[in-house]
Formats: sequence, C-alpha cells, structure tokens
Amino acid sequence: MKLEGIRVLDLSLFLPGPTASLMMADHGAEVIKIETLDEGEPNRHIGQRRGTPPEDVSVYFDCTHRGKRSLTLNLKAEEGREIFFRLVDTADVVIEAFRPGVVQRLGVDYATVAARNPRIIYASISAFGQTGPLVSRPAHDLAVEATCGLLSVNVDAEGRPCLPAMPAGDMLAATLTLAGVAMALYRREQTGRGDYLDLAMMDSILACMPNSMGAALGERRAPVPEEERIWGGNAFYRIYTCADGEYVVLGGVEMKFVRNLLTALGREDLIPLCRQPGAGQRPVIEFLEATFASRTRNEWEAFMADLDVCFAAVNDLRSGLDHPQVRAREMVLEDHRGHEHLGVPLKFANEPARPRLQAPAHGADTDALLAELGFDAADRGRLRDDGVC
Repeated sequence: MKLEGIRVLDLSLFLPGPTASLMMADHGAEVIKIETLDEGEPNRHIGQRRGTPPEDVSVYFDCTHRGKRSLTLNLKAEEGREIFFRLVDTADVVIEAFRPGVVQRLGVDYATVAARNPRIIYASISAFGQTGPLVSRPAHDLAVEATCGLLSVNVDAEGRPCLPAMPAGDMLAATLTLAGVAMALYRREQTGRGDYLDLAMMDSILACMPNSMGAALGERRAPVPEEERIWGGNAFYRIYTCADGEYVVLGGVEMKFVRNLLTALGREDLIPLCRQPGAGQRPVIEFLEATFASRTRNEWEAFMADLDVCFAAVNDLRSGLDHPQVRAREMVLEDHRGHEHLGVPLKFANEPARPRLQAPAHGADTDALLAELGFDAADRGRLRDDGVC
C-alpha cells in the first residue's frame, strides 16, 4: 500500500484530523491515536452506538478510527511528553487540531518536535488558522461557514440560512490536510527535511468555491442565491417536487441537456431562455415546477431513463447507501460482525487500500507501544499508577 512504513501520531479530535489520518491508515500508514486518560476521543461518545461492551462504540468513532492504534498519554506530565518525543523519534507525521497556542503550552509544538526530528511533517488544523484576528476564537464547522460567507448562500425557499447537511469546513480541511501531508512527504524525499502545514477550515472552504465567486470577486457584491447558477437561478440546476411529494433534481445546465428535455416535453420555445441567468429563466422554472408536480417520482424516473439529461431522484441516506452504484464502488463494507462501514474513496489500480475495519478500544495499544519503546512491565505499571499513560 502507498503509505506502508509511514508512522502518524494523531493528537487531533472530532472530525478533520481523524478523517485525514483515517485515509492514511486505510492506505497502510501506522496511525497512533494519542488520547487523554479520561474519556479519550470525544467522538467515541457522540451519536448512535452499536455493539455490546467492550466493543460498544459510536458509529462516528468507528467511521473515523478504524485501523488505528490507541495510546493513552498525559501530555501535561513530563514523563508523558518524553514518551511522546520517543515516539516522535520514530514518526513521520504529527497531526494536531487544538486551538492555536495549546501545543506551545504543552511543549509539543512544531519547533520543539522538529528540533527532535527534523524529518517530521507536522500539520496543524484549526478553524481560522494560526494567524489573524480570529486566531484564538473557538469554532466548529457551523461558525466557520457563517464567518466566511458560505452559510449565507445555503438558504431555504424564503432565503433563510439553513443548517448544512455536511460539515464542509471539517471535511475539506481533512482532505486538504491529506494532500498537504502527501506533498510534504514527497518533498522530503528530495530535501531530507520535513515541514509545517497550517491548515484552516475557513481557508479550505473558500478555496473550494471557485465556481461560486462570480458576483463576490467579479462584481464586488454579495450574491443573490436565487439568481446564481448553482443556488437556484438556473432551471436545470434545481430541486423539483413530484406529485407524490418525493423530489427529483436536474443537475446539469449544458444546453444539450436543456434541448433534450424541453424537446421531449414539447417546449422547444423555452430553450433560448436557458441561456440567460437569474430572473430570465423564471418561465422555465415555473414550467418545470408544474410539469414535475404532475407525475410521481417513479414515473419521472421511467420517463428519463432513455433521455440524455442530468437527472436524479432524491434518495434518503439509507437508500443512497443501498444504491447499486454505491455498492458497485464498494463504498459500504461489512466486517465479520455484520457491521457496515464506509468504504475507501481513493481507489488505486496498484496497491489498493486494505482498510482494517476494527476501531481500537480506549488505550488498547498503550501497553504494547510502551513495550516497543523499551519500558519493562514494572515501568509500565508505574506509569499507569502515576497517571502518565
């Protein structure tokens, strides 16, 4: 696998960092999750659970920590930091997602870590980055989306901001962290030196919106969502309600799709309007709203089956997981217990991923890792008694 031989120390919590290290673990990296001695990773305890003790963990934790090793460690203790640095000596990557300044107070910041191991790649994930006026402000995904402007265009029919269905800042930060770490690992092969990656969730969101910046950058104004191409202003990029209350979408604005559908519906006269943005497409939208409302979702799926049109029915999440395309892509995996897991999105022809579908119990690997570092049974017992591990 691509990352065999790479050791990752993951200090991060919740979603962005654990997702980045999960993708590394799926492709062969050894990921050591460093957890506090009390309850450890918070997402162990968030949301629906499955299994029975001692395997009873949240689905959230299962989906972000499979294939990792768990080490409990008190970084506030001098001996705990020394154990961490002995791991640093053997590591390639460190990922942390504390509020800026915390790793400096703990004494495990990049400068200190790199002085010990100059080859280390150290990634810091935060809401707003390590610089700027908001550097110390606490925030999770929703507040970041609100601050950078994304939430203002994620609106309902009345123009009110809606809770996003997916945490864009978290997940974009995770995937960009993976990309940044991969770049740094590649560069290290030429220079022999590691690097520091400052990854902000807000930066990640803005960088991933190039197709939505026309009004904001080109005209220096706030966009009006209902007039914008992908937020409701285009008849062929919208959600429509069917006669049975189910929903379908048109998801492609290319004129060939416009011609194909409007011709099949006997309204070629509306085709020229689809070259106009915003309010100019209102007659087409009104026609399609009335038309889709005249038949059930199943009837529309049958009608569209032989048309070259970007069309899809809106599935619920369970139906989406059961979709034949999702199953064909192996994006749902099942373990020996019959538990389902999300699959691997990075599909290499050579050296494909081999995800290990077992998430570690809290501190499950502490004793083994201490032994690997040279601590004998007596030392390991003392460290446990002293609240170090």
